[in-house]
Amino acid sequence: MDIGSVVQGSESAFPKSEYDGRVARARQRLAAAGLDVMVVTGPENIFYLTGQQTPGYYTFQALVLPVDGDPVFVIRQLEYFNFIANTFIADAAVYQDGEDPVGFLTKVIRDKGLAGKRVAIDKRGWFLPIAVYEALQAELGTIGDAAGIVEALRAIKSPLELEKLDYAAAYVDAGMKAGLAAVKPGATENDLVAAMMGAAIAAGSEYMGMEPLVSSGSRSGVPHGTWKRRRIEAGDPAFLEMAACHDRYHAALMRSAWLGAPPAVASDMMKACQDALAAALDEIRPGVACEVPHLACQAVIDKAGYTDAFRKRLGYSVGISFAPDWGEGAILNLNKGVKTELQPGMAFHLPPALRIYGRFTVGVSETIVVTPTGHRVLGTIDRALLQVD
Repeated sequence: MDIGSVVQGSESAFPKSEYDGRVARARQRLAAAGLDVMVVTGPENIFYLTGQQTPGYYTFQALVLPVDGDPVFVIRQLEYFNFIANTFIADAAVYQDGEDPVGFLTKVIRDKGLAGKRVAIDKRGWFLPIAVYEALQAELGTIGDAAGIVEALRAIKSPLELEKLDYAAAYVDAGMKAGLAAVKPGATENDLVAAMMGAAIAAGSEYMGMEPLVSSGSRSGVPHGTWKRRRIEAGDPAFLEMAACHDRYHAALMRSAWLGAPPAVASDMMKACQDALAAALDEIRPGVACEVPHLACQAVIDKAGYTDAFRKRLGYSVGISFAPDWGEGAILNLNKGVKTELQPGMAFHLPPALRIYGRFTVGVSETIVVTPTGHRVLGTIDRALLQVD
């Protein structure tokens, strides 16, 4: 197919050598799992291994990665030129609108002589419909489970990946500063979000994996509520959480504000969140189990008497994300019972928040990277509850 003036790899987030190393490590893990070929359908894993990124991941795409031999990418024709610009992969199998992409994929697998091999797919991926899995199974027989093959590699970021997170953290700082500055009597929740997204994008952010979570007044007391035109009044709380993105790598941040003097219970809850975050950060270093920072956070909240208001994980891995999420919680969480040890290069968002349901929420967060000796906080925004007179 004629690619015109599109240059192979010209839009790639990383040099070819970075992907070559990732593919080699994925193949080692496939071989160790007794598998011959992996079909990758999740956009995050596809991006990690190839550099392919497109908002059009709602249409079918798949990377066929054998342990031996060249990979082949199955992609919609409209996305082919995007694929050329973003990847260094030579072999693409292009299907047209109106063709059955799953049938097309199985034909590619057969034509490559892989149908009789031990084929696996990332079964726990976001974008693997049951119908697709059943169709593959009907055509190819038993399909193995490749979940975790790529995710284990993604959990530990390379130096080049950490650079992307640093950029994203700078963008989210810019967005949060603008959002907090917009918290004024008479401003609407939309005003806050417009300021946050405008500043983050102006600073360099691309489209985020999830929208900002911004609410005010009693609306802020409902978890994961977000902007809906409400006008902020004197005495209102305002809750702000957002992420920003650089080459699909996300950093996130949460802060809280109050118009006027907050009630004592809100101040107490905010102090508990701040102390819980500090206690958790004190535990983050290589060799520590993921549950340890969570338990430290929970202990502070329990001592403050807010156990019933904190029934969630402390934090989650961050890195590559596409909608509908800005996190990598499917890879690793800081939560009770998670015994995986922290390693240098892991990155997390830690957002302890407390609320009285239907009244208000307060919280504070940081995105951090595990270093050889401890951790590094990526953000620079003051953690205090902002009081607006």
